[in-house]
Amino acid sequence: MQEKAKISAARKAVLLIFLVCGIGLSSWAPMVPFAKLALGLSEADLGVVLLSLGAGAILTMPMTGVLINKYGSRRISLFSALSIAIFLPLLLLARTPYELAAALFVFGAGIGSVDVAMNAQAVLVQEKHGSHIMSSFHGMFSVGGLLGSIGLGFLIKAGLSPTVAAVSISAMLIIITATQFKYLLPHSEEAKIDSASFILPKGPVLVLGLMCFILFLAEGSLLDWSAVFLQFSRNFDPSLSGVGYAAFSVAMAVMRLTGDGIIHKLGPSKVVFYGTFLAGVGFLLAVTLPWAPAALLGFVLVGLGAANVVPIFFTAAGRFPNIPPSISLPAVTTLGYAGQLAGPALIGFIAEFTSLSIALGFVGVLLFIVAFTYKHRD
Repeated sequence: MQEKAKISAARKAVLLIFLVCGIGLSSWAPMVPFAKLALGLSEADLGVVLLSLGAGAILTMPMTGVLINKYGSRRISLFSALSIAIFLPLLLLARTPYELAAALFVFGAGIGSVDVAMNAQAVLVQEKHGSHIMSSFHGMFSVGGLLGSIGLGFLIKAGLSPTVAAVSISAMLIIITATQFKYLLPHSEEAKIDSASFILPKGPVLVLGLMCFILFLAEGSLLDWSAVFLQFSRNFDPSLSGVGYAAFSVAMAVMRLTGDGIIHKLGPSKVVFYGTFLAGVGFLLAVTLPWAPAALLGFVLVGLGAANVVPIFFTAAGRFPNIPPSISLPAVTTLGYAGQLAGPALIGFIAEFTSLSIALGFVGVLLFIVAFTYKHRD
């Protein structure tokens, strides 16, 4: 196979692995109410059980780097994506909260592992491609996020039981993964070190990880708190309170799918600066102006601004001098997802002692700090 055709096929395969991850993760969202009813869980009990998914992802990410160094991101992407597909329908078959928590932990472990592995593949493919294409990969994840939640709901609406609908999506994910695996780049083309273990991030890796923490915190804040904010602070009808996160998600998906061209034109440093600054403005606009349209516009600005920042951060994590991506990427990714997992709880804590508007405004301030920190870093 010609080198150019090989890289093109690898790029397509990585795009589809990102799609698999996005569909797999988002398909769980519409399944949550069914699991809650089947097990008779209260909101508090459900919240505790749901922590298992994040815990599985966070605990697995550091170990994934070691496995990638030994077996390669291609093989880890395969097994992780397959585990997501296999455990997705099993989430609805749990008979006790403990079984659901265990299944969610393994499902989350698959999500965390494939996230590190597919980004390692993406960094490698981008390096061989010779230009920035990371945003398109993350854009495909966002597309998968929209397709997963809508697709599962559509299958249930069409008359399938939730379990059969989940099995149908699972089969599709398995087919995509199995057919694309051979096109991923082999372990022989990845940077390796003789002895690998998870290394606590320090220096520039730590700084980049903390900035990634803030970006994931911003996304997690809107995921968990935008509907609450719109309903109780902007008087939205409960049936429409999810429109804020939907607006954010669409804006992010569109911007990521067009982001590579923007990064080529402006350069990574300017995209990070203007993007995080715009996202910070979006948060402050949403919480300071009392009108409902202003809140939605603010969430759209957050999506537009933040969309391409994480892809740039992941690219930077894969290019640290003398640090293989199998070491730097798990460190940065783990810190980032810690922001998405623990961040919303931090927002709730701040809101408890002040207000939700102040708590979300605090996220905007953190984004301003990232804007100026990265600008001076570069």
